[in-house]
Amino acid sequence: MKLNELRDNAGARKGRMRVGRGIGSGKGKTAGSGHKGQKARSGVAIKGFEGGQMPIHMRLPKRGFNNPNRKDFEVVNIGRLQKAIDAGKLDAKKEITIDTLVEAGLVGKIKDGVRLLAKGELKAKVTISVTGASEAAVKAVEAAGGTVTTAS
Repeated sequence: MKLNELRDNAGARKGRMRVGRGIGSGKGKTAGSGHKGQKARSGVAIKGFEGGQMPIHMRLPKRGFNNPNRKDFEVVNIGRLQKAIDAGKLDAKKEITIDTLVEAGLVGKIKDGVRLLAKGELKAKVTISVTGASEAAVKAVEAAGGTVTTAS
């Protein structure tokens, strides 16, 4: 087989439907829009519209407060930290930073930082530097002989 002989499988690429090109095309005349009405016209935007009646999303009561400035932390539990150390993904002798957590695959995309939580148990003595940590997580790390430094 040569490069100039490469072809897609038959039917792998389907041509786009050309609407409004005569009745023989199957999408002639109204071009799939039906007859009259707002939806047959261009520029339709009626997602929550209820014919002039107050839409349901406006009728229902709103509750709570949505803080636009809230911090969105990536979470690491000490149990997952111990698993990564056991698997050899993290070196307990070196300082564990946010960058080493990313390299080990414990956190994905860093948003506003990494927060250490106390789920699971930690046996290794580690020095860890994160954005924030719960009191229970700090106690658990210190009980194992390690230290936690937080940026907050």
